[in-house]
Amino acid sequence: MSHTDSARTEQIRANLTAARARIEAACHKADRDPSEVSLIGVTKTYPASDVRVLASLGVTDVGENRDQEAAPKAAETADLDLTWHFVGQLQSNKARSVASYADVVHSVDRAKLARALGDRAAAAERRLTCLVQVNLDTGSQAGVIGPRGGVDPADAPALAERIAEHEALTLGGVMAVAPLGADPDEAFARLYEVAGRIRDRYPQATVISAGMSGDLEAAIGRGATHLRLGTALLGSRGPIVG
Repeated sequence: MSHTDSARTEQIRANLTAARARIEAACHKADRDPSEVSLIGVTKTYPASDVRVLASLGVTDVGENRDQEAAPKAAETADLDLTWHFVGQLQSNKARSVASYADVVHSVDRAKLARALGDRAAAAERRLTCLVQVNLDTGSQAGVIGPRGGVDPADAPALAERIAEHEALTLGGVMAVAPLGADPDEAFARLYEVAGRIRDRYPQATVISAGMSGDLEAAIGRGATHLRLGTALLGSRGPIVG
């Protein structure tokens, strides 16, 4: 390992230790067991070498939000036993590619996309776990997808049904991004309600993917089971190719 690699590993190790301390403190405050909360390392704009560092430190859940970056990175790290999470907005025409490497797709916000992912996963003889992305922006009208994507909370159970009924898909639960400028605690409380409605009908749909580097405490306080952390683990440096 070169000096540069070693320094990067120690930097990420320190960030990971700090992030886990934040998670433990938030869980303690919310009277939750930290083992209930999974950490996904979001590696967008970071090189595959950082994915390897995370894996060496025990972070094997990795997230990406662009297929053109995720697909080659997944191929480059295929020797590692990773769980790949696709967390970004997804066009239906990318379903074939994403279904070939992703294990969990967090951003399913319409029936057409669910069907495309399911059909492509079936063709590849794979099974995909899908989450219903919920739009928590109260300023948006019903049926209008906000800039961050997501289905209107009222329509989430129907989309959950579309996912659950496809033979190649597993309904995992829900995902959301707190709206910019909104109180994340209020937003994630709404997500928790939607999650409960879906879980009442599909008890296996236990995932609540909520919380990023800036609002993980609020997410944990409102029942998040999966956090999507990029900056907190890898820093805020600009795009790096590699």
